[in-house]
Amino acid sequence: VLDLWSVYSKPVPENARELWALFLQCSCITVVVGGLFHNWMFASLEYSRHLSTAIAVSFSLLLLLTLFLVHPARCVFSIIMPTLGTKQGRKLLLSTCIMIVAVNVTPNIISNIKVILQVIECICKNSSESLLNSTALLGEASWELGDVIQTVDISALRPKNGHFKFALLTNSTSVNQQMHLAGEKIRKNLLAVEALVKASVQAGNRLVAGFSVFYLCFESTWYLKNYLTNLRFDNFYVTKKLERLSMDRKAAHLLTGSSKRFLRPTGPKLSREEVMLCLTHVVFLTVVLMLMLVIIAMDHFAFSMADTALRNVAQFSVVPVTLNIKYSVSARFPCPAYGLSVLNLKHAATDAPLVIPDFEKSYHHNLHFSSAHCRINPPRPPNNSVILVVGLLYCIIYATVFLETYAHRSCRKIAASFFESQEEKRVHYLYAKLSRKHEEE
Repeated sequence: VLDLWSVYSKPVPENARELWALFLQCSCITVVVGGLFHNWMFASLEYSRHLSTAIAVSFSLLLLLTLFLVHPARCVFSIIMPTLGTKQGRKLLLSTCIMIVAVNVTPNIISNIKVILQVIECICKNSSESLLNSTALLGEASWELGDVIQTVDISALRPKNGHFKFALLTNSTSVNQQMHLAGEKIRKNLLAVEALVKASVQAGNRLVAGFSVFYLCFESTWYLKNYLTNLRFDNFYVTKKLERLSMDRKAAHLLTGSSKRFLRPTGPKLSREEVMLCLTHVVFLTVVLMLMLVIIAMDHFAFSMADTALRNVAQFSVVPVTLNIKYSVSARFPCPAYGLSVLNLKHAATDAPLVIPDFEKSYHHNLHFSSAHCRINPPRPPNNSVILVVGLLYCIIYATVFLETYAHRSCRKIAASFFESQEEKRVHYLYAKLSRKHEEE
């Protein structure tokens, strides 16, 4: 492994064997990165398969030529790998989590809301039809009441036709049509909201992913540029070269008495600033996690509501409707000739009573709120694999928070292996700095 890394980090291969070894290493790296890049574009960013394949192949060929021919590009690419464990890598993982939740959870919530709306539409449709059918009771009651009135044998008071004219709206087609139009409008609005949410999240995810990749390359290039041009940049580690230099110059006491802010690159110790930075990142990531958990909880709640509504709609009790008609009339008319002086009806002393037969009858009808003819889609249960995937990704994200410091340290080690002469200058600069500080103390 050390020999392969030596060939990979050399500016120019020394012989044909090293040249072929370098080409094989670059080819293997290109194949792996190209495959991951294609899967990322197709599965996470949701580009088409043909576009993902074309971009991945073009990117792989360009990457192969760049790694094989340009030595600083190999260094930048190597620095990118540990940089993925920093905040840029966390941004990519966060965008992946958001896209997974948006693609798998949001359509599920909207689908279950549609089921609830279908249940409501079914209840309204059946209840309106049943209610319209119940108006037939009024027509039946009015007809029978007219029959009773016509039995009165008083030609002067008998109506021309004893039956009441009662208009009934028995055609429920218009009501069903209005209910259908209202339901279709709601469904179209929900589909528009679903498409808008998915498109917004997709565009935002692609934008964040593109910016993260660009910034990842920029940050690695910026690190290498500062490493090569600034001797003070990221130069506070007690390395093995510094220890050997101190031993050769018999100044090992400089390292034992050095300031606490000088760390060993392979040590587990974190400075106070590094610890506070890690805690800040943890708080921010936890807030984002809580928001995603709220969306996932909404998915479970919507499914529970839809499932409960679908199971209970068939258990709605039938509502009995009873129409009681009671009609009672008594009248007195003046004797002997049954005069028609209406004003004296109540005051005539010799009135003869005439009793019209009473009418009292009850009519029964049942209101139905559900029907077997309603077409209701079954609710979609939550996808529990989403929780598993998001949980695993968040474990990696939380791990990168604490590994970020060690990732920065590995960046320095990678740059040192590619540019050994620059590392010698940096070691001598740090040794001189420690010597001056020791003399001042």
